[in-house]
This record gives sequence, structure tokens and C-alpha cells, in this order.
Amino acid sequence: MTGTTSASPGMFPNMFPSTPGQLSALSLMPYQAMTQQATRHARRVYVGGLSPTANEQSVAAFFNQVMAAIGGNTAGPGDAVVNVYINHEKMFAFVEMRSVEEASNAMALDGIIFEGAPVKVRRPTDYNPALAATLGPSQPNPNLNLAAVGLTPGSGGVLEGPDRIFVGGIPHFLTEEKIRELLEMFGPLRGFNLVKDRETGNSKGYAFCIYQDLAVTDIACAALNGIKMGDKTLTVRRANQGLTQPRPEQENLLLQAQQQVALQKLAFQMAPLPTKVVCLKQVVSEDELKNDEEFEDIVEDMRCEGEKYGKLVNVIIPRPGPNGESSPGVGKVFLEYADTEGSTKARQGMNGRKFGGREVVAIFYPESKFAQGEYDG
Repeated sequence: MTGTTSASPGMFPNMFPSTPGQLSALSLMPYQAMTQQATRHARRVYVGGLSPTANEQSVAAFFNQVMAAIGGNTAGPGDAVVNVYINHEKMFAFVEMRSVEEASNAMALDGIIFEGAPVKVRRPTDYNPALAATLGPSQPNPNLNLAAVGLTPGSGGVLEGPDRIFVGGIPHFLTEEKIRELLEMFGPLRGFNLVKDRETGNSKGYAFCIYQDLAVTDIACAALNGIKMGDKTLTVRRANQGLTQPRPEQENLLLQAQQQVALQKLAFQMAPLPTKVVCLKQVVSEDELKNDEEFEDIVEDMRCEGEKYGKLVNVIIPRPGPNGESSPGVGKVFLEYADTEGSTKARQGMNGRKFGGREVVAIFYPESKFAQGEYDG
């Protein structure tokens, strides 16, 4: 007896999908895989200059965080990074984003600080600009909040290239003017960018610069790197150098540079912060202060001279005691100004000048000691 056998429901559940949705999912899988492969060149970014301690997890976590911070995640909620490959020997990585647009946004992160050093963010060598243009935006979104991660929109330009210098570990009390003054000990700058917090306007503690004379780049890096400033230590190196050591052939040059500017470094790091009070030494002698009339003339002369630099609040010139005994601060002149702008100009203008054949030494004096009448500092 010949008969037919019918398959019972559920015997081959994956052979004939029971719903249209299942059929669509099956048919789309190879297409999605093909699309991912075709767009990978436009979804990957090259990240160079990594530190030796970098790994796949730390790189992925970092770029996920900064992409979210700048508003660069345009493919919806979740992490932007889908894969990371690191070449530990050459200190670079390929970071694969989930979309072409997010990879383009990541290009705005060039120069961002990762594990204490700026990294290069570039397109990989297999990037095809013509093909990529058909897949999505090829430029970063101009509305990215780069300031949220310490970057300045369009700050590349003049500060690009192999001779760009990274300056890290800058104390927050050091003004932009003082930082430039330190850097310009080696020559005029072509470009300078102190990275600041967008909300407060305060320094984030690092900057980038490039010299007009590129030949001084290594000399400046060698001389300034390692300077102690308060509880900070400056890190100064080529921005694309990462944490690598100088080449052997550079060692003599760097050693000479360090020796050549040792005194300049010492003088700069020991320079006190400005106060409103300037102390002038070697201006008057003890004998000149004993006569009342001569003393009044000296006070008036100092007042007239001091007012040339700013709003002068007070002039104090300690005198010997009634019986000619020496008193604290005798021989010094104290000029108190309304602000540090005036005191700074006075210190610069009077230091090294000649008064009565004597070369004046002008220094800032602690305001607290001055207010308490302590003149022997």
C-alpha cells in the first residue's frame, strides 16, 4: 500500500519560515555582511603615537567616551567603536566605527590627549575618498563640541606638521603670557595654542606650539622638558613623538641644549608670582635716611618715580632708630600698587637701573608680610 507522508509542524523549523519577518532576516544577513566589508575603509580611523601601555580595551573605551562627549555619535544610542586592532610594536591602532559618519566625526579628534600624550587621528591608507563620498559625510560635523575634550575647532593649520611641540604639565597659575615668554627663550613662535576650558576659560594644563625656525625644535624640547614648576613637571616634546626616546644621534645635541639653558631654566622656575608690592634694594644708604629733610626728599622722589608705572597706594622706606640703631628693612624701599599690573611694570622698569651710582634690585614682596609691617624679608 502506497501512501504519502506529511511532515508534522516543527520537524524542520528553519527550512520554511513561518513568518515574513524571518524570511527578511535571513535574506538580509549576507547583504549586511557585504555592506560592512565594503564600507570598512570609510569606517576605520588610524590612531598613531599611542603609549606603550595602550591596549584594545583602553583605546575603545577612550574613543567611545570622547565621541559621546563631543556629540559625535550619530548612529543612535550605544558605543561608536565596534573593533580595535593595535600594532604594539609601532604604537598605532585601527579603530573601527559603526558608521561612516561617526568615523568622519572622529577625524576631528586629531591631537587629542590619550594617556598623557597627543595622538594622531588620520584616515587609513586603504581609504578611498571617491567611494567614501557615496557612503556618507567625509568631513566632521562642524557643530561638534570639541571644547568638551580640550580641542579647538580648526586649530590644526599653522600648528600641524612634524615640528609641532606638545607642552604638558603646565601649572594653572602660569599665565599664557608667561608660557609664551618661556617658549620664546629659544626664538619667535609661528603658532601657539593654550588649550582652555570652554566654560571657565581656565587653562587645561597643556598647549601646542611651533617655532618659526624649525631648527630649534629639538633644542627647546630638550631644554624645557622636565622643568619643575610648583607641584608640576613640564613635558615638552614633538607632538608626534609620543613617549618614544630621542634617537642616539640626537643625544649630544640634546645634552648641549640642556647645559646651555640650565641657568635660564633655573631663573625662570624660581621667578616668584607677582604681588602688589615691589621691594627695591640698594636704592638708599642708612646715612641718607637719618636727616629728616633728606628723608622726605627721598620719599617724594620714590613716589614720583613709582607713579610712572601705575596707581601707587603707598611708599614705605624704613629708617634707622632714634639713636641711630639699625632697624629691619633699612636700605630698602617698598612700593605698594593697586594691582599687579602696576607692580609688574615697576619691577621690570626699575630692576637694574642706577640710583645714586647704585644698581637697583627690584623684587616682588609678600603682601601679607608688608601688611604686618615686616620689612626684613
